[in-house]
Amino acid sequence: MRRRDFITLVGGAVAGWPLAARAQQPAMPVMGFLNSASPEPYAPMVAAFREGLKEVGYVEGRNVAIEYRWAEGQFDRLPSLAAHLIEQSVVVIVTFGFPATLAAKSATSTIPIVFITGADPVNFGLVTSLNRPGGNVTGINMMLGALGPKRLELLHELVPAATTIGILINPNSPITDTHLALEQAAARELGQQVIVGRASAKDDLDAAFAMFAERAAGALIINDDPFFTTSGQQLVALAARHRLPAIYYQRPFTTWGGLMSYGPSMMDTYRQAGIYAGRIMKGEKPADLPVVQPTKFELVINLGTAKALSLTVPDKLLALADEVID
Repeated sequence: MRRRDFITLVGGAVAGWPLAARAQQPAMPVMGFLNSASPEPYAPMVAAFREGLKEVGYVEGRNVAIEYRWAEGQFDRLPSLAAHLIEQSVVVIVTFGFPATLAAKSATSTIPIVFITGADPVNFGLVTSLNRPGGNVTGINMMLGALGPKRLELLHELVPAATTIGILINPNSPITDTHLALEQAAARELGQQVIVGRASAKDDLDAAFAMFAERAAGALIINDDPFFTTSGQQLVALAARHRLPAIYYQRPFTTWGGLMSYGPSMMDTYRQAGIYAGRIMKGEKPADLPVVQPTKFELVINLGTAKALSLTVPDKLLALADEVID
């Protein structure tokens, strides 16, 4: 063979290598993302989740694909959404909200699941223990139910004259009764009466607030729920319309004009979920990863809303606040 022919042959082969190599490369791993709520309010949290993934070496579109599924607050959609993710051969499912976690856990006992939930994961049977979860499930417990009495205490500091407290719940959530019982017990200790409003669809919210007004609720607690996050701006607007001082469970409510919020840092929580998902993709087992509990809780007060409600925020609360919005 002449030297020129040899070079031409080799050059043609090299030109074909990239295409052949791509054909032989393993497919990009796919991660499932299942959220009980809607995407819009969660955009900053999803960005924090991606940051957590990046910290352990995974970048969406580069070395991991993410299949997003949102239930839009309709919990009955979650089982089919979880099933669709499993059909996509995902290597791990990250769930947000107890209903989403329950749907994923019911759908698979083998695919690893990383949850973010406000429910007690041991009491509700998600894990065997916090330190040694066992099985295919681990994640972050936001302790939202346990924070209900604390929110009631903060609301009492701000509106001490309110002897009748409204509590807005989603009756379709499996963790509602447990969280409500804690708040009712705390209210009794403060000598307060409780009015419970129920809403599981947007059409229910107007009726619930009208009932609070009719029964002269002096202040309001919005209980943690993915549906309420999805409906956050509507809730804030209704509280303003009825001039009802309200405390919420996440910071975004105060940025939309809500009076006050108290809860764990959602950005830190979602970032940690990304880290855990990445570690599992690298080979660690959910059974060996302890359930994380938040150490940072944020009190946010909107002074503009307080002024609109003719409320004076006590110096004690201002000193406790992690953020004050003017």
